[in-house]
Amino acid sequence: MQSKIEFQKNRMANHKSALKRIRSNEAKRLRNKYQHKTTRTFMRKLQTSTDKSESEELLKKVTAMLDKLAKKNIIHKNKAANLKSGLTKKVAAM
Repeated sequence: MQSKIEFQKNRMANHKSALKRIRSNEAKRLRNKYQHKTTRTFMRKLQTSTDKSESEELLKKVTAMLDKLAKKNIIHKNKAANLKSGLTKKVAAM
């Protein structure tokens, strides 16, 4: 990843508002990346879990995380639905 100084040198904006948009887009990109990665980590925990009660608790948490990602358009709503469906089936089969 580029350092902040390098990032500022490589910008091609001519207006103050465009410079601000570049900064805010970068901040949003990093936030979205963090939320997406955290959700994937919890999904991985859920898939490797063997305890049913623990899995049910994790499922509630992961479902809420996926819904939030879909609401913010970080992932598509159908992808969120497919992931939730698969995880629910896995927990129900335990």
